[in-house]
Amino acid sequence: MDRRFLTVLGASLLFALVVSTLFYAVSSRAAGRSGRTKADLTTVVTAVKALSVGVEVAPSDVKTSSIPKDRFPAGGFAKVAEVVGRPVISNILPDEAILAGRLAERGSGFGLAPVIPDGMRAVAVKVNEVVGVAGFLLPGLRVDVLVTVRPPGNAGARTSTLLQNVVVASAGQQIQPDSTGKAVNVPVVTLLVTPGQAELLTLAGSEGHVQLVLRNTGDRQFATVAGREVGELYGQSRAPALQEKRPPAAPAPRVTPPVAQAPPPPPVDEVLVIRGSQASLEVIGGQK
Repeated sequence: MDRRFLTVLGASLLFALVVSTLFYAVSSRAAGRSGRTKADLTTVVTAVKALSVGVEVAPSDVKTSSIPKDRFPAGGFAKVAEVVGRPVISNILPDEAILAGRLAERGSGFGLAPVIPDGMRAVAVKVNEVVGVAGFLLPGLRVDVLVTVRPPGNAGARTSTLLQNVVVASAGQQIQPDSTGKAVNVPVVTLLVTPGQAELLTLAGSEGHVQLVLRNTGDRQFATVAGREVGELYGQSRAPALQEKRPPAAPAPRVTPPVAQAPPPPPVDEVLVIRGSQASLEVIGGQK
């Protein structure tokens, strides 16, 4: 038999043995990993479709998916019953795991109510195309609130900045901007304010005219403004502030001047005169 043939045959057999050994090792490792994964799998609740803010989760909106236990997300749910009936407060994408931070508690309402933070209030403001910043008010934007009123005892109207950096909770029936971001003219805008601010805003709406001013969402600074009076439109100076009325000062106590006294008489010049055994004082230039 040819020696060259035997060499090639031996090398081929050795190569085939090495490849078979490597293939067996890889297959065994994959089989072992597959067996451990099946034992370590768990279920997580995911969304079947996109869930928008304000809707309540229905059984048909979610499903369960199998994932390794070490990949279970923090705040996730393992059972569908744990999420059904809870309102959505943050958009959820299809096949995304449902997290506790994106849902409100059961009984917290639906629509806008679950989105209102604790301690805040949602106040509706009736607007038109001008007040609503020509339709560019969308949920999530921030505005300043101006009010024009006629103060008591003042002949002219006055415009002042009532609130600053207020979040728009909803515009009309929308509590979130649509995918296109298109602005729509709506008759009502809902603002998120504190209870005290809600009182001011309600009073301003009943006593005067409310105007919304759109601001940059990233601008969180509060401007210091003094307000404007109607006379300033005609070149008049601002009316001076009313001085504080003070009670009249008490009258000073009456002081009686002292009575002038006559000066004492000048001293008398006297001299001692001795006559024999007698001595006497005599006034110089006068009589004794």
